[in-house]
Amino acid sequence: MIALASDHVGLTLKKTIMELLEEKGLTYRDFGTYSQERCDYPVYGSAAAKAVAEGTCERGIVICGTGVGISLSANKIHGIRCVVCSEPYSAKLSRLHNNTNMLALGSRVAGEDLARMIVETWLETPFEGGRHQRRVEQLAILEEKQTLGEE
Repeated sequence: MIALASDHVGLTLKKTIMELLEEKGLTYRDFGTYSQERCDYPVYGSAAAKAVAEGTCERGIVICGTGVGISLSANKIHGIRCVVCSEPYSAKLSRLHNNTNMLALGSRVAGEDLARMIVETWLETPFEGGRHQRRVEQLAILEEKQTLGEE
């Protein structure tokens, strides 16, 4: 299951992503917002991220105007590796090398067709593991201890 969330600016693009997920036969849970009324992206980004961190959802996609603010809120949740992408190449490498578990999009940055390409690439790309596993483990250590102990 995919966790979805957006602020008011990302709502229209979120609906496009819902359609894409439905076309692919993927289930999702929408953590809001549900209206165009002005709201605060940290509320929704963190709710989706908690579902991913707790294992209720396998991965998450969050959307605001640039993708930056909502990704920052998602990344505050322990265990989340959320990447902001505005093109498919970064989406692919974020999965291959960083095992990202959340994707952030900017509705003012990527149009519907580009956003669909980014999401499809991100969803279809597996984590490569191997030499990259060590680095992902180091990210977890940094998150826990704020240091790698090499300073």
